Amino acid sequence: MTARYDLGNREGLPKYQYLHRCIRSDIRNGVLAAGSRLPAKRSLAAELEVSVSTIEHAYSLLVSEGYLEANPGSGFVVCPGKAEGTAFFDLGDVSIPEHTLHGKLLDFKANRCSLELFPLDAWSRLMRQVLSERDPAMLETVPFNGLYELRKAIAFHLYESKGIRVSPSRIIVGAGTEYLYGKLLQLLGDQRIIAIEDPGYKKFADVSRSYRTYWDYIPLDKQGLSVEALMKSRADVVHVSPANHFPTGVIMSSGRRRELLSWLSGKPDRYIIEDDYDSEIRYGGRAPAPLVTQDETQRVIYLNTFSKTLVPSLRIAYMVLPEALMDLYRNQLSFYSCTVSSFEQSTLAKFISEGYFERHINRLRRHYKHQRQLVLDALGQSKLALISEVFGGEVGTHFILKIATNCSDKEVKRLAAEKGVSLDMLSDYCVHPSAKSSHCVVVNFASIPTDHISVAIDLLEIIFQREILAHQHD
Repeated sequence: MTARYDLGNREGLPKYQYLHRCIRSDIRNGVLAAGSRLPAKRSLAAELEVSVSTIEHAYSLLVSEGYLEANPGSGFVVCPGKAEGTAFFDLGDVSIPEHTLHGKLLDFKANRCSLELFPLDAWSRLMRQVLSERDPAMLETVPFNGLYELRKAIAFHLYESKGIRVSPSRIIVGAGTEYLYGKLLQLLGDQRIIAIEDPGYKKFADVSRSYRTYWDYIPLDKQGLSVEALMKSRADVVHVSPANHFPTGVIMSSGRRRELLSWLSGKPDRYIIEDDYDSEIRYGGRAPAPLVTQDETQRVIYLNTFSKTLVPSLRIAYMVLPEALMDLYRNQLSFYSCTVSSFEQSTLAKFISEGYFERHINRLRRHYKHQRQLVLDALGQSKLALISEVFGGEVGTHFILKIATNCSDKEVKRLAAEKGVSLDMLSDYCVHPSAKSSHCVVVNFASIPTDHISVAIDLLEIIFQREILAHQHD
């Protein structure tokens, strides 16, 4: 076997890719018959005088394409039905950079912006500037609601970008939205019943359980959260993401916004928590005005974070409280210390006020608008177009891919895992899954490097090859 694999004649190909092609060719041509056991990774690596990781990469590709099966205890075995002339899907001659092959081939679950787009040089320069100023305030206890400089910069940003007029005194800075959400639940009291979207971000429900707060789950339709269902619920507080619902991508319609604000004014003790997560990255059209700008009752709580637009490790989020709630927070919860360091807060304040943040957001928009179109174009030109439909994606870095399949969502995820692909399904975010939420892949395209897009689509084709073949034969 190894005599045929002369790695010295690979014509510039990476070693793992050349080896992958050689073994694939032998399987196609019947040289390696179905059921044949391939050499152990370490022994083959020793024979070919290459690293074990090179063998792992080649074998992983062959497993993802369905040529090999990894059996615990017996190594890698050739799968049946891969001889020349048999209908199958594979990755052809697509080159996958080696770093994508450690662990998973591709991760569609990662809902984050590329770390390569973060302006690290500018951030580092501003951080050094903060340290060089030797301000004694940097060594003192941070005010409970955050540094004034940062709250002032956030207030300026909110007005310039979203038309939200707010005093810095009504802004509270904290280490992530989950932390602030916990403080908000304490503020509202454990007698409240809070409505949340279904499907939705389940971590908030986890936070609520830790505070023994009760939830009602409210379904969505194409216009957003169902206010009709909300009216029938026991809730007096509702959590919504009107600008960009995750994971459906639904943007709440203007009519539904009016209905929701009408619900708010129906009773004096009702509140709306407006979660504006991931709303900055918008690809066209005018963004609807945030609910907080249309609130005449002063009972909309605005929540947002910098973790998605900057880097996940920068755990800085903020909320804007109505004046009455801010007074209550100051009286009841101001003994809690601010959970974000003064150095990071001061750096972020400069990052915003000196225009770096706005330029960074504009760069993200341009990059992901291009990236999103490349992914949609690749889908449209692939065999997946025969069995799928795209929903959402006008804001943020994800969309829904509805697949015509009879497989359960659990089975789809199992097939994906076997091919080295990590997937989330829409039903994973549902408390009450339905037929509408089934067979929907949540595609987080920000996690797919631009030069990997064709590989990503090829891998999805492999996962749904049975459905594609069935459609072609109809």
